[in-house]
Amino acid sequence: MIRRLPRWVWFGGTLLALLAGVVNAVGYLSFDHQAITHMTGTTTLVGVSAVEGDGAGLVRYLGAMLSFLLGAAVSGMIVRDTSLQLGQRYGAALVIESLLLFAAVPLIHDHANAGLWVAAAACGLQNAMVTTFSGAVVRTTHVTGILTDLGLLIGHRLRGLEVDRRRLRLYMLLFGGFLGGGFAGAFAFGFWRERTLLLPAVMAALTGLGYIAYRRRGLRVSDRSG
Repeated sequence: MIRRLPRWVWFGGTLLALLAGVVNAVGYLSFDHQAITHMTGTTTLVGVSAVEGDGAGLVRYLGAMLSFLLGAAVSGMIVRDTSLQLGQRYGAALVIESLLLFAAVPLIHDHANAGLWVAAAACGLQNAMVTTFSGAVVRTTHVTGILTDLGLLIGHRLRGLEVDRRRLRLYMLLFGGFLGGGFAGAFAFGFWRERTLLLPAVMAALTGLGYIAYRRRGLRVSDRSG
């Protein structure tokens, strides 16, 4: 049971889910209508493309899947922990995510598969960056697991069992953030097309740089007090 949920977890999780929702909306609405943030459907399309002999599709979907995996691996190298807590190198990870999203814009504009792959790498990095908090699985780039967890909690409540309300609210916020990002991304795409990715890119950069500045200030205060 989550005894306490710091404000930065509420804010950070919702913001990252929102960013992922925007990115995925752009993927669906861009030239290849490709999901970017979650790999379940993409993995299925790898199998379908292989059976149908669609070499171009196989390369496209396999590239997206491997890029997501690579992004998660980069996150593991930077953050080096699976538990969400202040003090980790989230700032650096967010800045790298931002750079990847910036790089994806001109590539998607040119209808290059590499644009989708770079965006998928950014999402893999983000999803691996925040994995658990106080035993709760924190997913920010897809909602299958969130809906599963919500369903379990609802089922427990219907049986009269005690439910962790903080965990329930956390999952609802993550779901709402991703859904809201989908709405925002779809709306913005009508005006800015693939340049819509600049919105999550800028937000990730500002959040990452702000976090780095906050951490450095905290370390300086700690050094002076020591």
